[in-house]
Amino acid sequence: MKAYIFPGQGAQFSGMGLDLYENSPEAQHLFEDANEILGFHITDIMFEGTAEALKETKVTQPAIFLHSVILAKTLGESFKPDMVAGHSLGELSALVANGTLTFEDGLKLVSQRAQAMQKACEIQPSTMAAVLSLEDAVVERICAETEGVVVAANYNCPGQLVISGEVDAINRACEAMKEAGARRALVLPVGGAFHSPMMEPAREELATAIENTMFSKPNCPIYQNVTASAIIDETEIKKNLMSQLTAPVRWTQSVQQMITDGATLFTEVGPGKVLQGLVKKINREAETASATIESAN
Repeated sequence: MKAYIFPGQGAQFSGMGLDLYENSPEAQHLFEDANEILGFHITDIMFEGTAEALKETKVTQPAIFLHSVILAKTLGESFKPDMVAGHSLGELSALVANGTLTFEDGLKLVSQRAQAMQKACEIQPSTMAAVLSLEDAVVERICAETEGVVVAANYNCPGQLVISGEVDAINRACEAMKEAGARRALVLPVGGAFHSPMMEPAREELATAIENTMFSKPNCPIYQNVTASAIIDETEIKKNLMSQLTAPVRWTQSVQQMITDGATLFTEVGPGKVLQGLVKKINREAETASATIESAN
């Protein structure tokens, strides 16, 4: 069975999407539509902007979404997923790819998500940290025992978790993780505590936008970050998407469940190969691939 997976924030690079624009009239049309929907020329930043310009939240999230979704659309008849999943932001790309959301509605939600998260980040200093080579249960216990707000936010693969919360609490937790035997506990250069209770203002704002958006019956199940299980009911998809910003990304559990349910090939659709690497660490036997403009032609 074919699983298509969609990356999240951090996969952006300068020049992203230019090959799609130059080689596909459909892609060109969609990029131009995106400029109009967003109210600024995101294509200028994606194709010619610096890495620094691409880091701006209001640009990063729509840029990754556009690269992923437009690439999926250029695959044409060869794009026949049996299941989809996306890492954090990538969940919205996956929902367009499986027909739950239209291109325009998906892009609008991504833009609103980025702006809501940016505002939440400005309310209180917060951050995230990567923890390597500790059992999930140990990371969870240390988070629970640490004073202040700190939670396990991303279950990326066995032995690679990301924690999220208040700056001081993250620093304290990192020290405790090292003492417990973590190979690394490294604060990440991010602007906020994503997938933690500190994103509650963003969750509320995005929930309103999701509630007012039309969701259609998907053409294949999505394995959502919040539940790590196959969801096909659009009402449940909406509910889980509303919870996503304050809940952990259960990527390890999602991939494991997809394999249990019959996934034999994981194709990453979008910039980079981060998710393929994580899939291999979750299950060495899993077959992975990248969707490319060449495979679309």
